[in-house]
Amino acid sequence: MEPIRNVCVYCGSSVGTDPRFADAADALGRALAEADIGLVFGGGGDGLMGRLARATLAAGGRVTGIIPKFLVAREHALVGAQELVVVDSMHQRKQLMFDRADAFIALPGGVGTLEELVEQLTWVQLQRHRKPVLLADIDGFWRPLLALFAHMRNLGFVREQFEVRYLVAEKIEDALPMLSAAARRLAAPAA
Repeated sequence: MEPIRNVCVYCGSSVGTDPRFADAADALGRALAEADIGLVFGGGGDGLMGRLARATLAAGGRVTGIIPKFLVAREHALVGAQELVVVDSMHQRKQLMFDRADAFIALPGGVGTLEELVEQLTWVQLQRHRKPVLLADIDGFWRPLLALFAHMRNLGFVREQFEVRYLVAEKIEDALPMLSAAARRLAAPAA
């Protein structure tokens, strides 16, 4: 695997009730820009999506938004992004986000964020790709999902040979170093 050039971030079109979620989105945007890693995101200007993208832009970073036509007005597409790609469907959006990304981060979000995250985890599990996937567990947001994964394993629904591989960062400053380390491990020749 080559070095990480672009990270796809899944996150809410709402900011949520905990101000730490918005702070995390701002911090991640700055970190991406400082590391010269491009942001690929859902294209919306609202919620954590908008906070993340604006923070990336404000710090001099590169932003690519990908949004389906039917969400342009509803999620207030972020026209300030260097690239805003408007597609016909959610399926096209998700495929293009995947194609443009070298790694994935899930910030807090709703059902859409969960669905996008779980799809990437499934693809990793089925060996359809080897791109690192990281859950930014801000204030324990993803702990119920992590408990569910453990529950699935314990009841035999996630078999050892099909383990779900992901990274968990409790602090935003750990996210990009963890992704980079994972990418280096994946790039290393097998011993």
